[in-house]
Amino acid sequence: MFFQLDENEPCFPEPSLAEEDGLLAIGGDLSLERLLNAYSNGIFPWFSEGDPILWYSPHQRCVIYPDKIKVSKSMRKTLSAQLFRFTLNQAFEDVILNCATSPRKDQDGTWITSEMQQAYIDLHRNGYAHSVEVWQDDELVGGLYGVKINQVFCGESMFSKVSNASKSALIYLSQLNIELIDCQLPNDHLMSMGAEMISRDVYEQILHAQ
Repeated sequence: MFFQLDENEPCFPEPSLAEEDGLLAIGGDLSLERLLNAYSNGIFPWFSEGDPILWYSPHQRCVIYPDKIKVSKSMRKTLSAQLFRFTLNQAFEDVILNCATSPRKDQDGTWITSEMQQAYIDLHRNGYAHSVEVWQDDELVGGLYGVKINQVFCGESMFSKVSNASKSALIYLSQLNIELIDCQLPNDHLMSMGAEMISRDVYEQILHAQ
């Protein structure tokens, strides 16, 4: 079953009550307090333009342990050639805009609505959301953004304008001071880089560790 959230209370039901597909609740808002409460309990928003806000807590979580990330020989050559320059939190708004507007295979439109963009910009300005930027010369060619809770980086989206830029951003992220990269839901791209599925219980143990 899933729950209708109270507009005036930024709390959530127990995550384990989520439906089989991970849907836990509907409604509420994207306020700073509600989003922080969500991520601190392994919950994230995911919905399309024009739909109500949907909140998910998957029973199985797709994650990457930084020390287990797979870097192919070709990627090692790319990184060794120093084709890219990396920065942190230098162009957050540009990164989220590119994630929202970059075309996706087999996907029309974006779930990163203008409302979502503004909510995560607010998180960033308050020190909770972060971005990795990938530059080629002085052009932003790739990057990713997400929310950091304790030692878990909850990845939201990434983009790439040139080959290997988003992969490079993910590898760079894995070298920072984090215990886990939360990818939320699996796809072939992430699994090829060493992502694996863990239970909600294991995920919550890591999320809540100080």
